[in-house]
Amino acid sequence: MQKFVSRLLNSLVRVVAIAAMAIAAGGCAGMRGGDNPAAPAKASTPDYNYVVGPGDTLNIIVWRNPELSQIVPVRPDGQVSTPLVDGLVAQGKTSAQIARDVEKELGKYVRDPVVTVIVTSFVGPYSEQIRVVGEAAKPQFLPYKQKMTVLDVMIAVGGLTDFADGNRATLVRSSDGNKRYNVRLNDLIKRGDIGANVDVLPGDILIIPQGWF
Repeated sequence: MQKFVSRLLNSLVRVVAIAAMAIAAGGCAGMRGGDNPAAPAKASTPDYNYVVGPGDTLNIIVWRNPELSQIVPVRPDGQVSTPLVDGLVAQGKTSAQIARDVEKELGKYVRDPVVTVIVTSFVGPYSEQIRVVGEAAKPQFLPYKQKMTVLDVMIAVGGLTDFADGNRATLVRSSDGNKRYNVRLNDLIKRGDIGANVDVLPGDILIIPQGWF
């Protein structure tokens, strides 16, 4: 009987030891992050120009012609309509390009029109939006802004949920052939490690997985 109890105790000790090793290994893996390479810290686009998308609002100003000036939304089909100009494609263009297009159309009715276009609310085209999915407090899409970083993105979405495994988050970069990078959100947000902050690019997708506890 004593030998049986001893063998049983030894078996239990081995099971507990194996379980402890597995938990420790899982914890280390969480600290290391995912299996993808770390995202490059600097990836900004210094020559970036904002591209208009559906949902944006444009202030179209025609010099010396206030009756032709108007604040208009970009429709879901990517077009805008102003006095004398109907169904002008705005999606995928910069504000300067739209201004030149409006001038061309108005030139049929007005002599030498001078047009300025100002974007007053920003959504941007779908291809350039930053998407945040998974264990963010408020998963959503965000318009890309020059020199935008992961920290900016996380502030906009309200941080992580209590169930997030932030150090295993993945950044999918569409401009790099959907290459996947690891980002250390726990280190950045909870430990204040600014070295874990990285630039984002237009079209990036940030995937935040749930941790296993």
